[in-house]
Amino acid sequence: MKKLLIALVKWYQKRISPMTPPSCRYRPSCSNYMIVAIEKHGIKGVLMGIARILRCHPFVEGGDDPVPDYFTLRRNKDFRRKKEES
Repeated sequence: MKKLLIALVKWYQKRISPMTPPSCRYRPSCSNYMIVAIEKHGIKGVLMGIARILRCHPFVEGGDDPVPDYFTLRRNKDFRRKKEES
């Protein structure tokens, strides 16, 4: 199941994404985030990816937001804290 979901995202990246201007406000991009989330969390990773896509809009600051090692539908606050402490 993971392989099928990842293949669908890669198909999107190869066939649909090039036809639209870059607009993701986060790093990694939302589609790359979805792939990593699926690899780490399986089906729950799809929910994490969808939540990330819903957070990606013009009114958000954006920036670095790697996939956390635990399941959450919120932005990776642990990463932000570590970055601010540096």
